Amino acid sequence: MIGGVSDQYDHRLHRVGHDDLTEDTTQTAGMRRREAISGKSVGSSAIWMGETIVPPATGSGNHHHGESETGIYVVSGHPEFVFLENDQETRLTTSPGDFVYVPPWVPHREENPDPQIEAVVVIARSTQEAIVVNLDDLVWVGPVAVGRSEDQPTWHAYEQAAVNREAPER
Repeated sequence: MIGGVSDQYDHRLHRVGHDDLTEDTTQTAGMRRREAISGKSVGSSAIWMGETIVPPATGSGNHHHGESETGIYVVSGHPEFVFLENDQETRLTTSPGDFVYVPPWVPHREENPDPQIEAVVVIARSTQEAIVVNLDDLVWVGPVAVGRSEDQPTWHAYEQAAVNREAPER
């Protein structure tokens, strides 16, 4: 309430300490996701943030994050992000300080090839909860692009592209 007038905004900052992170979020084999900022934890309406830890010599299962755009910041280790490009597995090898962008619906997995050091990343998503859809493979199963605005496709979030297993042209 401001000056006796109520509004829909929260007027305080929220701190989530590292010890307050919770694993009460969707998980993928081979990694641990820890939720920090979400609708559940602080009442956010348009962002999810957390930490992911991939143990040494481990890879996650294949997955995508639905309609969420995902930004990743590499804190430690040298995680590799694997996805299909022209029907071939492509690897992005990263180092601490690097950022990775994962577009909506893109199947991928994280791998940590280092035999001794865990990989730690901070994740931000464009939805308030952690959308995780675990998959058998890296083949595109996201929505169909139905229109375009400039260079960006317009997505129908629930139209599955089982018949069109390729990403839309840009």
